[in-house]
Amino acid sequence: MNIVLIGMPGCGKSSVGKRLAGIRNMKFVDTDTLIEKKTGKNLQRIINEVGNAEFLRIEAEAIASLECENCVVASGGSAVLTVEGEKALGRLGVLVYLRHSCEEIESRVKNLSTRGVAMDVGQTFRDVYNYRVEIYERAADIIVDCEKLSIYETAKLIIEKIGT
Repeated sequence: MNIVLIGMPGCGKSSVGKRLAGIRNMKFVDTDTLIEKKTGKNLQRIINEVGNAEFLRIEAEAIASLECENCVVASGGSAVLTVEGEKALGRLGVLVYLRHSCEEIESRVKNLSTRGVAMDVGQTFRDVYNYRVEIYERAADIIVDCEKLSIYETAKLIIEKIGT
């Protein structure tokens, strides 16, 4: 079984995913890295060149092409924003939403203009957060409240909630 981490940029998908993969003796895949390798460009450059809608299509296509077993997958923060992306992630495995408060996430994300976050001109980070939270919660098979938990504690809580 694969474990797919979803959530806002800065919520710890990559850090928790690597730790979780280590604990469970699983492989680790980061879909943002997959996209960057496939295109030869960083996420922000892709968004700047083709816009949000095309970036989301590229992201969904990259996820749909991913084939892995016994993997922890750290998805991009926008991966579940399209039906195609959400379905592709759902086919990979159990979707685990790493939930944090907006304030916590915002304190972690310092490089918003260069990080590769799909957001519209004029949108604030809080706008993006408020829009996405409902989508993450709906898409998730499991929700993990990560506020004030270490990376290790979060990984162990995921294992406990998955129950395998």
